[in-house]
Amino acid sequence: MQRYDSRKMSYLPDNFYNLKADLPELPPPPLNPATRRPLRPEELEPVFTRGFIQQEISTERFIRIPDEVLEVYSRYRPTPLVHASALRKYLNTPARIFYKYEGVSPAGSHKTNTALMQAYLAGQEGVETLTTETGAGQWGSALAYACSQFGIKARVFMVRASYRQKPGRRVMIELFGGQVTESPGPDTEAGRKYYRENPDHPGSLGIAISEAVESAVSLPATRYSLGSVLDAVLLHQTIIGLEARKQCREFGFEPQLIIGCVGGGSNFAGLSFPFIGQKLQEKNGTRFLAVEPEACPSLTSGQLQYDHGDTVGLTPLLYMHSLGKDFVPPPIHAGGLRYHGMAPLISHLVKMGLVEARAYSQKQIFAAAELFLRTEGILPAPESAHAIAAVIDEALEAKKSGKEINILFNLSGHGFLDINAYDQAANGNGQD
Repeated sequence: MQRYDSRKMSYLPDNFYNLKADLPELPPPPLNPATRRPLRPEELEPVFTRGFIQQEISTERFIRIPDEVLEVYSRYRPTPLVHASALRKYLNTPARIFYKYEGVSPAGSHKTNTALMQAYLAGQEGVETLTTETGAGQWGSALAYACSQFGIKARVFMVRASYRQKPGRRVMIELFGGQVTESPGPDTEAGRKYYRENPDHPGSLGIAISEAVESAVSLPATRYSLGSVLDAVLLHQTIIGLEARKQCREFGFEPQLIIGCVGGGSNFAGLSFPFIGQKLQEKNGTRFLAVEPEACPSLTSGQLQYDHGDTVGLTPLLYMHSLGKDFVPPPIHAGGLRYHGMAPLISHLVKMGLVEARAYSQKQIFAAAELFLRTEGILPAPESAHAIAAVIDEALEAKKSGKEINILFNLSGHGFLDINAYDQAANGNGQD
């Protein structure tokens, strides 16, 4: 018996999908930075909730979604699967283009999916405050909303470049009841070094993670919450792809190319992992394309190596594509993609040849976003515009070859609170 309103037409899954159950081999495990030995689950307990840790290490194919989380999901899920007919007509392409639109969530992005699950797990264990970092502000908004639903406080360290470029996101976090701090700042030992050297330091996700982790381990009844990279986060996002598979079948098609942007990897993983699992089982020819910014190209230019997820070195060592923990990317407007590393699972899939990677310039992605707005009527988040740029290129390639192809991409959030970034980019204020 379904545990949600039958009017949802059974699109909303009862479980998350764990890709690790179907992989022929798993990526190398996280290491304790002090001993360089595989990390034991209990070593993560000062940072994360126990429930999150159990999901992080699980290899079960399906992880049950609690009723309380499903109830909140049902307020905005299932999210729409949309045929981008106007974009297709403009491009005059035989490619059929579809997108899963996550911008309808309360925080305006896919980040709400894992935020709700993490806040629920924290509430079950008596945690009073969750700390986190945020780049563009989508994740910070999502966690602040989720915490408000489960009676928890949220403290968000927001990368300074985005804090100043995107005041709307800061205001949204505060309206949800969250506390926002510019990063790097003087409140933590991790941030003070960079703040004293330069009070206008643009910041990075790596630095903000260090500040958030330090706060979590030093304050009582406080834990850390992460919006991307880790296996459990990617697990929670698979609700996107599970819904999309059902919706595609109702539309009467199977996608042959699936595209998503990548910074840490949760957006791309959420849509693609259920389809990758299907490919592994059926041996079909579906392609998967992960798109990143040229200014922070971890997949296309980084090294596959063990590295810290944060700049100071407080986090475990993860085997991932990385530009190095000290890498500070330029302050591009797609702040959610300004991360030095990539999710270990996605790095592993690239190594296996299951996922392709491509990088675009900021100039290219803003041109794609403007075209999408003029055709489909939705202003995408700058992060999602990376996927749109690749969609346009692939659709035009299909036009050249005359080949019909079904393209599915994740429009992971709207750009209404990024309007200042669009204005600055249009006036030449930003990186190319």
